[in-house]
Amino acid sequence: MAKKSLFSVTTIFASFFGAAMIAGAFAYFNYKFSEYKFINFRDWVFYSKTDIFKPKDDKYILVFYSSKMEANLDELVKAKTPYHILAIDYYQKNAKSTPNVTFLRSGTNTTLKFIQRFNIYKAPSIFIIKKSKENLYKQDSMIRELDTIKDFNNNFKSL
Repeated sequence: MAKKSLFSVTTIFASFFGAAMIAGAFAYFNYKFSEYKFINFRDWVFYSKTDIFKPKDDKYILVFYSSKMEANLDELVKAKTPYHILAIDYYQKNAKSTPNVTFLRSGTNTTLKFIQRFNIYKAPSIFIIKKSKENLYKQDSMIRELDTIKDFNNNFKSL
């Protein structure tokens, strides 16, 4: 009668398969993390009224919206959120900031770079950015496309 060894082919195959699954999971989450983009407020200049915007908080909610839809503006100002809102208007209107919302404008090149960097296909869209270094912020949530700003509070909870 032949003895079976402790290290049979099945055991070796199972350990190889387990290691491959762990490596695959690590690679997937590393890839997903690298999908998030950065925004450097030193390189991209945004204006609030006439001043150049300089970020101070550790986290912001970034909203890309259209001022052509007046209801969006009213709902945005009324929104209750744990973080300060940075609102970038597609039409670059000079709106008056409030204690909870800073309205930003920029040149056409900066706006196009912003839209391209974050792959924004619809306005309004929202996401969270988190401070990485002095003026460098990293996207900290998925980008949510909204039908209207009224959906803001509902979608913000799932960010």
